[in-house]
Amino acid sequence: MTPVIETYCHIRNNHIFRDGKLIFELPGADLKVFLKSAYKFLNPGYARFYKMDEISKLGFLAAEVLSPAFNRELPQEETAVVLSNTHSTWVTDMHHQETINNDKNFFPSPAIFVYTLPNIMTGEISIRHNFRGENAFFIFEKFDPEFISNYTNHLIMSSKASSCLGGYVDQTPRGYDVFVYYLRSGKNEEGKPEHNAGELRRLYEYGNG
Repeated sequence: MTPVIETYCHIRNNHIFRDGKLIFELPGADLKVFLKSAYKFLNPGYARFYKMDEISKLGFLAAEVLSPAFNRELPQEETAVVLSNTHSTWVTDMHHQETINNDKNFFPSPAIFVYTLPNIMTGEISIRHNFRGENAFFIFEKFDPEFISNYTNHLIMSSKASSCLGGYVDQTPRGYDVFVYYLRSGKNEEGKPEHNAGELRRLYEYGNG
């Protein structure tokens, strides 16, 4: 039985969409202002958010948008988090490099350095939602629906997980691209999209307008 995409989220160009419907926008704002405003709109009451780097905040917000659909009845170890991107933590890496470039103004910050690993994002999401299943982050040249669908479907079909938060969260100095979805095992009684490469590609490209 192919797992089902229960719900999905896009965050692009200062707009947040859930299942293709606009739920928040702040055109023209810089990323810091947009992230802070989106957090206040979603109101998760999670002060740790303010310590995260920008790409972790993007992933966190996408997960928060989808969180009403999370199956809270599942054992904690049955929800996995499998995310990916193309540029790893490039933007945060540059911020960290700036703190060590000048010998006379040497101020490396552990608070920045800890976020120079992309899997910290999956960790932050898992901590927030108490997920204890498989936790993985992959780097591809571009969004790879074939790999992500095969990998996460294997987790479900082999009973290593009953649900999973998956997708793509990328950031460069020029912008960001977020497509995150929640899938589950079980019967598809509501006509939800099946979790396969074709559906993932369609939903991802749909979010690109």
